[in-house]
Amino acid sequence: MFGRKSKFEIKTPEQFLLMRKAGLVVADVLAIMQNHAKPGVTTLELDLIARDELKRVGAEPSFLGYFGYPSVICSSVNDEVVHAIPNERPLKDGDILSVDFGAIVEGWHGDAAITIEIGTKIPEQTELSRVTRESMWAGIAKMQLGNRLSDISHAVESTIRNAGNYGILEEYTGHGIGTKMHMDPAVPNYGAPGHGPELIPGMALAIEPMATLGSRHVRTLEDDWTVVTTDGSRASHWEHTVAITEQGPWVLTAHDGGAAYFAAHNIPSPASKYAV
Repeated sequence: MFGRKSKFEIKTPEQFLLMRKAGLVVADVLAIMQNHAKPGVTTLELDLIARDELKRVGAEPSFLGYFGYPSVICSSVNDEVVHAIPNERPLKDGDILSVDFGAIVEGWHGDAAITIEIGTKIPEQTELSRVTRESMWAGIAKMQLGNRLSDISHAVESTIRNAGNYGILEEYTGHGIGTKMHMDPAVPNYGAPGHGPELIPGMALAIEPMATLGSRHVRTLEDDWTVVTTDGSRASHWEHTVAITEQGPWVLTAHDGGAAYFAAHNIPSPASKYAV
């Protein structure tokens, strides 16, 4: 159905173009979140802004109603790592906010996350976010034909481990993505290189490391969604949806497709062709 025989959903170039449409909606909404997330603004207000933007462009939310999830964004503040439900609590100066968002266009999903520092930047939080984001890009750089899935995982883990004493979540992973938001294969953020399925053209993966300033251990609150660190340490979450093509990786949820990063690191990619 989707090209080369595989146990994973393999997309055609034309189907990647449809995923790119969803990816650009995600990129636009996250840019809007970045601009609006300020001290005094509530995460519920951010959710309403995201809903309005989805309606304006005619896209559907990936998250709303997913296993009963009640919002279109996940808005995780401070020790909340992932899946936090937007609420009426105002953001405060010095908070750190991770926004996860997904959109559907013509049946195809895009999924990405960013970490935003609210107001005054706190150096250790700035560094945590930088390291987590860099680990995501290190994983994306390994999305080359012939590499193995765990090469991505190892690159993410190594980047974080080499940067300092950060906690790396093990319970939550990246994932395949396409006609569904979460698909096989799972992409752990740790592990030895050289294992797992070979990376082939047509695969699409969401790479999403989550790191903390303390322990890697987490628990889920009574709302059955919000995941927090057990030691109260603050966390960062970054994510991109990435296509594997014959020409190299293409970041579907980045406006430039990842072109700037790939050019700086001499990584072949079709990204510049599709930058907006």
